Amino acid sequence: MSTKPEQANRRRLSADERRELVEGAATELFAARGYRGASIEDIARRSGVTPPVVYDHFPSKLDLYRHLLSKHFAELRSIWKGDFLGDDPPAVRAARSMDGWFAYVEANRAASRLLFSQPSGDPKAEAVHAQVSADSQAAVMKLFAAEPGSAGLTGSVAGEGLEMAWVVLRGVLQGLALWWVEHPEVPRERVVATAMNSLWIGFERSAAGEAWTPDQLDHPG
Repeated sequence: MSTKPEQANRRRLSADERRELVEGAATELFAARGYRGASIEDIARRSGVTPPVVYDHFPSKLDLYRHLLSKHFAELRSIWKGDFLGDDPPAVRAARSMDGWFAYVEANRAASRLLFSQPSGDPKAEAVHAQVSADSQAAVMKLFAAEPGSAGLTGSVAGEGLEMAWVVLRGVLQGLALWWVEHPEVPRERVVATAMNSLWIGFERSAAGEAWTPDQLDHPG
């Protein structure tokens, strides 16, 4: 009595399912090995497909890298848009947004390492990372520019003042995310509390009209 090969009993994956497998494998390998250390052959092998199948979906490794960055940054932006906007008190919206943001980090640790670790050793990958990050930054900054208190925090609602405030926000959130990826035993609520204590208190006081000025160096207190 003959038996069919195991492969014959497997359901054939759709193109979308194969693409999803490739994206997941590439995210993990780029995060673990960096852009240069992850080859298309390795990505195909981890995906359970052949290299030509990877190229069916993405013309090059750089296109795949760009796609993953754009996809994951867009998912994080959707959290800000969904949780930070609205009519609830600002502190509630800020805490809700940060909890959602870190929930994404918790569920997508490889993607977080991919997004927040700068590539090195490949100028084209570095340029792609910088451009996708800048595009995402520009989209998020519009949300914060419209928030009452932005002018007090930055000195203006546009230009370099807002950009400096974003650098502070990005530094805390992304730095904390990378630290948490390496310390997954820390509960998310503690990470969110650290972010809120580091970021929100200053913003809230600025929104109330309080601001530090350089002349306080000469006249403390």
